[in-house]
Amino acid sequence: MEFKEELGKNLKIINNELEKYVRKEECPEKMLNSSMEYSLISSAKRLRPILMVSAYKLFKDDYERVFPFAVAMEMIHNFSLIHDDLPAIDNDNLRHRKTN
Repeated sequence: MEFKEELGKNLKIINNELEKYVRKEECPEKMLNSSMEYSLISSAKRLRPILMVSAYKLFKDDYERVFPFAVAMEMIHNFSLIHDDLPAIDNDNLRHRKTN
């Protein structure tokens, strides 16, 4: 299988797995869940989880076992991107190579 085909296949797998972890039901924190879903289910490269799944595939055939870890990796990465943009966390004058 060509690299781009494999990458696209793994991207679909990771996106499907991420969807499973997003809470959709009615609850008091629905607005928070919607915000998390908006940033998590975006058009992202998913490089970290794809690399994790691909590395696991080198050694084992049952690569579905690594999905929860790959999803967790993507969630942590997403969390770090959001919190890096919060002024209370990083109130630097130079952000994203631009001066405030």
